[in-house]
Amino acid sequence: MGGIALEPIKRSSQEQLVRLLPYIFGLLLFTMFPLLVPTYLQTMITKVFVFAIFAMSLNLIWGYTGLTSLGHAAYFGIGGYVYAILVTRYGIESFWVSGPLSILATGLVAAAFGIVALRVTGVYFLLVTLALGRLVYYVAVKWRSMTQGSDGIIGIALPNLGLPGFTWNATYFCFFVLFVLIICYILLYLIVKSPFGYALQGVRDQEPRMRCLGYNTWLYKYIAFIIAGIFAGIAGMLFSQYLGVFHPDHTGVAMSTVVLLMVIIGGTRMFFGPIIGAIVIVLLEYFASLYMPARWPMLLGAVFVIAVMFLRGGIGIHLVRLWEKVINGYGSVKGCVPL
Repeated sequence: MGGIALEPIKRSSQEQLVRLLPYIFGLLLFTMFPLLVPTYLQTMITKVFVFAIFAMSLNLIWGYTGLTSLGHAAYFGIGGYVYAILVTRYGIESFWVSGPLSILATGLVAAAFGIVALRVTGVYFLLVTLALGRLVYYVAVKWRSMTQGSDGIIGIALPNLGLPGFTWNATYFCFFVLFVLIICYILLYLIVKSPFGYALQGVRDQEPRMRCLGYNTWLYKYIAFIIAGIFAGIAGMLFSQYLGVFHPDHTGVAMSTVVLLMVIIGGTRMFFGPIIGAIVIVLLEYFASLYMPARWPMLLGAVFVIAVMFLRGGIGIHLVRLWEKVINGYGSVKGCVPL
């Protein structure tokens, strides 16, 4: 009896371990890679981590709420600009002060913009978010006394964590951004797997039915809009530290389009899809800058067309299907129940 009772538990633990292997491998790869590569590749990996946070924030309102935004870079830009202004203009060097203030400012702007954008739906929502994004861009360009206009803010230092004797280098900053990425990943995962997250998916798929069930669908979308803006602001804050400079182009349509393509290529219905999209786009940009910098937009468009035509649903869903085949094969060999 004891052996029979323990067998399902043993199998279940074995299957859970097999399911978690890709995540464990990915975390180990992200952790070990910065230690094994030169500095210039460490900076590229840091950029991947930053844009992974940015892409995951967009996926919350697009993949899980059904709201396609063309102005998501506005919150990325606000997070970066507020942090840069606090550090360079007002001398607030402590990350524990300037960081939360940047996040708070981004959340407040997202709350204000959400009231405007969510008055409409469909393509009109797309156009309104585009207009709001352009508004932030023109403010960044015209408000020279605060943002330095099209020249951008320069001299943005790496975050001051208040640790005595601590000195930043590329490796330490890469691990710092990875740590923030892991925290953001966990928080967003908990959100989408909570009752709130499942309600968002219901709003995405059948909003009239959700309203009939008594859900305030506007409020759910509004809260998701604010949360997505906050996480985009975190990415923007990290990006300003990464570059040491921040300018209006980081709030523009091009930036919104790039992160949109990351989500499309990675997959909107897979939680880790935007991370894959960020890896693909940043790596492509890096190699394109080495061999054919003038043709980077053409290469980006070609990758997008290939992803849409041959990788429907994004790369993420195809990786999951491939792994399911591996698991099924493993189960048949080991006598486990196929997953």
